[in-house]
Amino acid sequence: MQVLVTGGAGFIGSHIVDRLLLRGNDVIIYDNLSSGFRRHLEPALKTGKAVLVEGDILNGRKLVKAMKDVSTVFHLAANADVRGGQADTGVDLRQNLLGTRSVLESMRTTGASEIVFTSSATVYGEPDRFPTPEDYAPLQTSLYGASKLGAEAIIQAYGEYFGIRSCVFRFVSWLGERYSHGVVYDFINKLRANPKELEILGDGNQKKSYLHVDDGTKGIFLALDKISGLKNVINLGHVDYIDVKSVARIVSDEMGLKKVVYRFLGGSRGWLGDSPLVHLDLSKIKQLGFYPNVGIEEGLRRTARYLLENIWLLDIRKMK
Repeated sequence: MQVLVTGGAGFIGSHIVDRLLLRGNDVIIYDNLSSGFRRHLEPALKTGKAVLVEGDILNGRKLVKAMKDVSTVFHLAANADVRGGQADTGVDLRQNLLGTRSVLESMRTTGASEIVFTSSATVYGEPDRFPTPEDYAPLQTSLYGASKLGAEAIIQAYGEYFGIRSCVFRFVSWLGERYSHGVVYDFINKLRANPKELEILGDGNQKKSYLHVDDGTKGIFLALDKISGLKNVINLGHVDYIDVKSVARIVSDEMGLKKVVYRFLGGSRGWLGDSPLVHLDLSKIKQLGFYPNVGIEEGLRRTARYLLENIWLLDIRKMK
């Protein structure tokens, strides 16, 4: 089966590509390389079973051409900066909402029959139910979350109109090899600049449920192999959570820094749209046999070690 992965050169996307190849698929990687890296794809491209097409998902003509003879689309291409929508209020609309519509239009044109969409726990806004289930009715607190929820709605509508089967996964933050943005990335770069002091957004008590990429990709394919139905929405996260102060201590420890002063900027959330607690109800995916193997602390340490061994990834964002 031939599969197309938008955003396939990114952190999560490149791991999805690797899993697809192991399953015997031919893979078309569609990425504009604005935040992904060709270097992540070197093992995949060497197999001869994967090809990279450089293009933007808003370029419908190019996307249709790349999607010829494809049955399933893994749609990961998106703006991943939750905070960015405050400075540029159009970025989430363009890249997440209109980008998803462009992917669906290309699927309608080519006859691709299934979309796997990476949504986000941010669609729940700032919930008051924990763990938060898939049927929680959210009030939006960020343009990013609103754009992801809107993309989910458009996907479901295309499914109703054109029979496109959808599997929507609502993610927590992921950790692991090839990780290229997020709290661990930010903390390491800040500590490289000043090993004595670390500025932390919020009060440090924000609690997040981080998932290692090995567990995340395992969960996706476990669900895809077992679920049925035209429209599916599934939470994917960790059973545990950790506070930001503990993340800072773990990162400092991995860098060999013992006397770092933590300076908190205050408030219960790191930025507008940030939720003080992210903890998803995993009942649906656990019924399929999912359980994370990598503990959150282990995932944080593995991520920090990977970044410290791949300094190019820490430096390259400064050049973009």
